[in-house]
Amino acid sequence: MSTLPSHEIISSKSCYNGAMEAGAVLELYSYLSAHGVQIWIDGGWCVDALLGRQTREHPDLDIALDRKDAARFLDLMVASGYAKRQSDDDTDWNYVLEDGSSHQVDVHVFEYGASGENTYGIEYPYGALTGQGKINGQVVNCVAPEWMFKFKTAYAPKEKDLKDVRALSEKFGFKVPATWGLSPSPPDDTSRTSLS
Repeated sequence: MSTLPSHEIISSKSCYNGAMEAGAVLELYSYLSAHGVQIWIDGGWCVDALLGRQTREHPDLDIALDRKDAARFLDLMVASGYAKRQSDDDTDWNYVLEDGSSHQVDVHVFEYGASGENTYGIEYPYGALTGQGKINGQVVNCVAPEWMFKFKTAYAPKEKDLKDVRALSEKFGFKVPATWGLSPSPPDDTSRTSLS
């Protein structure tokens, strides 16, 4: 296990009301990057990064992680106070880390072969992890917008998914599947937090 100076350990002050706040996301992203581990933001935070603004509260942070960095990543996270949640659903390539302060990181490990084919873990299509977005003005690597839209429209939607899909459609001009039955957007909510 890695031993890090105390000033490098991720603080638990970035959590509020059991949510993964923007500050916590950026702190984790920067911490891992500074230690040579690249992650790609996925899920709800990816949508908000692509939009350049926070549209809702997020209970966790979904990330994509290259298998070559998986051991180093886990060492760094454990050194920061995270531990694997115990669940029968967890695998070596998809698991949740918790820090005891309401932070949850849903980890999606992947690996590509020499020709871009999936050889391990979560099957991100080659080229799907080429997006960039902004959280509180900081550029982050994430799932590309067209792939995030495809991922979000590939399953039966919850209310949050309807909002995410509508927002991605409006920003990037993607056509919402007719089966989703989305009506035109309501007026802009001025209570949204800007992330650009």
